[in-house]
Amino acid sequence: MKGKFITFEGSEGSGKSTQIELTCRYLKSKKQKVLFVREPGGVKISEKIRNILLDVKNTDMGDECETLLYMAARAQLVKEVVIPALQAGKTVLCDRFLDSTIAYQGYGNGVDIGMIKNIGKFATQSIKPDLTIIFDIETEKGLSRTNRVKDRIEQRTLSYHQKVRKGYLELAKKEPKRIRLITVNKSIEEIQAIVKQHIDKLLKI
Repeated sequence: MKGKFITFEGSEGSGKSTQIELTCRYLKSKKQKVLFVREPGGVKISEKIRNILLDVKNTDMGDECETLLYMAARAQLVKEVVIPALQAGKTVLCDRFLDSTIAYQGYGNGVDIGMIKNIGKFATQSIKPDLTIIFDIETEKGLSRTNRVKDRIEQRTLSYHQKVRKGYLELAKKEPKRIRLITVNKSIEEIQAIVKQHIDKLLKI
């Protein structure tokens, strides 16, 4: 692949989406060919799956169904957008990727992580991020920062979200070469400066 694939991860209220937006603006200012996508979603089919996944009315959804729906949305996004963009030499910024499924459905719901990784290889066509940035925030603080109507996942218990955070921290320990962990205890501008350092190193800009 000519391009670079950068994923942004983090628990609820970590400021992840704000940092992606700022990073996208930064790369455009540097005349980089950049594409921003989100998960689940990003393309028509995947957005429809997103609506099903996050709809608070779908209280009967099983863990297996939830996991596979995330994978299905991801598979379509990868095939339709991510691979073509990387082949064209673009830098792809993705709001969540396979690490989210490991953290939320694996550590959070207790779905077998080995199985998630195996299905993940199939769904992603074995594509792995060149760089993953995880924004870490204390769970209760993060949840308190979500000031909009909460979706089906966000409405889950504090203990669930604590497991998700633990999952992210474990992933960061296991893959230090790919994953950069940023503690959310500074201003938006200070955190963005750290993000830029990691991005600049990867893209050599």
